Order: sequence, then structure tokens, then C-alpha cells
Amino acid sequence: MSSRPRSATLVLEGKRQPPFVAGLLRMTYQVARRRQLEVQFEHGFTDLTQAHLNVLVYPPPDGVRPIELAERTFMTKQAMNYLLGELEERGYMERRAEKGRRGVRVYLTRRGWRFFETQWSAMQQLEDEWAAIVGRKDFAGFLGILRRLSARERDPIRDEPVRGRRAGGRPSGLNRSKSETSRRDKIAR
Repeated sequence: MSSRPRSATLVLEGKRQPPFVAGLLRMTYQVARRRQLEVQFEHGFTDLTQAHLNVLVYPPPDGVRPIELAERTFMTKQAMNYLLGELEERGYMERRAEKGRRGVRVYLTRRGWRFFETQWSAMQQLEDEWAAIVGRKDFAGFLGILRRLSARERDPIRDEPVRGRRAGGRPSGLNRSKSETSRRDKIAR
């Protein structure tokens, strides 16, 4: 007898057809990311890599603390600080000390804002192309569904909307203690 779980058997026997929603979203995101890279190079932003694009995401990282940006992008503080240093050296961002506080905030430079304007223009063009393929009404409905689903993410323990950083100081769903995990599992049952 196989030790394969029933859910895997259902997928392998074709009763549920992959790719599932996460795979489809990732594959669509990769199409958009490729377009961003093409446009980025066409407009002279040849000094950025995929890793830098992970920092330069919506909403623009302007006026945020590096720790908040690390949490938003699911990076370690060390990785984020490394990338911020590179983006500073290349003229896309600057870190400024907060007045009267020990912390710093990250701000986009004029070059950083030009990069975002270029990316937004590229994404508007891609959305127009996709709307022409599936129909404007269907595409508008698709965007509406994505907005509703992304706004619905909730913390299962507190039953409240997840908005970036949790009161406990870490992004929701990450690094839960054993007691939090078992409590969450009990709630889910």
C-alpha cells in the first residue's frame, strides 16, 4: 500500500488539475516580471537585477523603515540592508535618519521615481494587452477579484485583517511559536 496522501493521489490521477492558483499566479507574475525587465533595460536601468526588483515593488518603498520593507518582501534584515546599500550606491534610494529617533527611513531619489514611472507605464501597457485578449469587462472583473482576495487575508488567531507587520513584531504567518501554531491549528479544526 502506498504512503502517498489522498490529496496527492487525486492530483496524480487527474481529478484536480495543476497548476493550482498559486502556480497560475506565479506564472502570470513571471510574464509581468519579464516585461518589467525588458522595459527596464530599454530605458537604461541596466544596473538592476531581479534581487533589486524584489525591493522596488508596489507600494513604492518611500518613507518606510528598512525593517518594514524587509518584512513586506519576506527578506531578512541583513539581505534587505545589503540590497538597500546597492540601491543607494546606484542612485535609486537614500536612507535618512529620523529626526529625534535612532531609526532610519528609506526614500526614493529622482532616479528611483523615474524607475517606478517606467515600470508603471510598462504594467499599464501589459494590462491593456491582456484586456484586449480576454475582453475589457472580464479583465476588469479579474482585477476586482484579485483586489478583493488580497484584501481578505486575515490572521487566523486574532481574526483580524493582516496589514503587514503584526503587533508581535513579525509578519503574519511567519515564525510562530509552538503555542501559537497549536492554537491556530485548533481554531482551523
